[in-house]
Amino acid sequence: DALHNFTDVISLVISYVANLYSKKEASETRTFGYKRAEIIAAFVNAASLLIIAVFLIYKAILRFYNPQEIESNLVIWLALLAIFANGFSVLLLKGEAKENMNMQSAYLHLFTDMAASVAVLIGGLLMKYFQWFWVDSLLTILIAIYLIYMGYDLLKKSFRVLMLFTPEFINIEEVTEAIKKHPTIKNVHHVHVWELNEDEIHMEAHIAFLKDIKISEFDDILVEIEQLLFN
Repeated sequence: DALHNFTDVISLVISYVANLYSKKEASETRTFGYKRAEIIAAFVNAASLLIIAVFLIYKAILRFYNPQEIESNLVIWLALLAIFANGFSVLLLKGEAKENMNMQSAYLHLFTDMAASVAVLIGGLLMKYFQWFWVDSLLTILIAIYLIYMGYDLLKKSFRVLMLFTPEFINIEEVTEAIKKHPTIKNVHHVHVWELNEDEIHMEAHIAFLKDIKISEFDDILVEIEQLLFN
């Protein structure tokens, strides 16, 4: 639990720095600015959750075979402190976590911290009054499984964005067929759709027209296609 809390401090620093960078303006050498900074932060934080989970499971298995007496009073008081601190932080981030993948990653770290601390508190009480020191290993495995459950979905989402995958809710074939229905268009090919970040979806495609058209006509057709796709 201490390792988990320590890495969460690092993850919050990463999320904060990424949030600052994402607001920087674009330039000639960075035409998209730093809009993907928060996606990278989300990916790093989610990956760290999974790595920590695997390490905790490994340590828990070793502890099962070699149980150790634990200072339960220290465990109880630190768990109470962690529940209060993490619970307050979770409430602060809850609203932003619904709209932002970076904030969601930080929120998940803090929420799992709070849940883990509740489990640690219960474990500390069992160890203090019943001397069930094997509970420490059991709780570690449960916390690790929860980390994997919470972190995998976020890792997958951020990975898809970083790899320029087509958003899951967009069907390329439907997009192509919709564009081809325009009376001036002959064919559409080399279609690419990707997410720059959580707020922006970009598309590029090669369009063949039935006849030569003026640039001014193309601009009007492009507006019509954009309206069609947005609808």
